[in-house]
Amino acid sequence: MTTFIALLRGINVSGKNRIRMQELRISFESLKLSGVETYIQSGNVIFDCEGIDPENLSGLIEGKIVQSFGTPLQVLLRDLDNLKRIVENNPFHPEEKFNPAKLHITFLSQAPRLQETMLSGNQNGDEFQRKGREVYLYCPDGYGRTKFSNTYFEKVMGVPATTRNWKTVNALIEIANKRVS
Repeated sequence: MTTFIALLRGINVSGKNRIRMQELRISFESLKLSGVETYIQSGNVIFDCEGIDPENLSGLIEGKIVQSFGTPLQVLLRDLDNLKRIVENNPFHPEEKFNPAKLHITFLSQAPRLQETMLSGNQNGDEFQRKGREVYLYCPDGYGRTKFSNTYFEKVMGVPATTRNWKTVNALIEIANKRVS
């Protein structure tokens, strides 16, 4: 049994693609996924699954969301071990000079088509570093003020993406860890 975290792109943002978390949970459960839990209203779902390739699983979930809610949404999956490695690989270590409240991770649906695409950058104090399918982002003046938004990375990288703050990513790991201990 593998514990997965589904990160839905564009759910409950600015009044668009509104889906209640209880209804989303029921939709996941109808796919025979077990231990389904949601975390906050931005489309984070933790669940257990066995014997399904993650790429196929992502497609199954996307199809079910369209069927249940009439809304096509991108679903990015990471398993618990992968999510832990992502946190460990953060180049902006919170215990150093970086305020954890200003850290974010943009999850890419796949590695960019061109591997050399934007490995790092900075502008007006904002910094990012891409490692594989993740972009680590530090915005000292807040995410709402950065040029390095989710839309920016989707355009530059050429793949769908979704962004979560550092607190949310760590909360998802904490919730998922409780199920495997």
